Amino acid sequence: MHTDKLGIYLNDHLMGATFGVGIARRIAHQNRHSVRGPELQRIADEIADDREALLGLMGTLGVPARRYKIYGGWAAERLGRLKPNGALYRRSGLSTFIELETLRLGIEGKSLIWGTLLVVASHDTRLDTSRLSELLERARRQISTLETMRRSAAEVIFADDLPDAGAGSG
Repeated sequence: MHTDKLGIYLNDHLMGATFGVGIARRIAHQNRHSVRGPELQRIADEIADDREALLGLMGTLGVPARRYKIYGGWAAERLGRLKPNGALYRRSGLSTFIELETLRLGIEGKSLIWGTLLVVASHDTRLDTSRLSELLERARRQISTLETMRRSAAEVIFADDLPDAGAGSG
């Protein structure tokens, strides 16, 4: 195996995981009093657990965690808070929508690393394929849950921008 390439790959995903934990916790906190609050908190907790699982796998494979990658993920999440949202002093529904999309995309990436590590596991007995399969399945459930939330949010946020279904027919 090319451990240099694998190390770079794993550290890149560690950076993404660090970003993901930050955004997931922020979304869960901001929605803690909503109907979806408990589900978002569960996902945030799972994402934090998945990051720890990645660190554990890196340790198993003898891949050191690169601090600059961790700090990069942390900084990127903080900078992402500065994007305009159409409201000057408060959050808008668009902020939450974009954050849900961003988190979903991150989980897509996370599912890819688990799938890639399953391929690596076929050549490296240090990796537990059943654990990797569990992590992959959990990522798929998270994607499904967030996609449902994202679609619901799209209907609410963009309702005024959508043409009336009955208009124009006749």
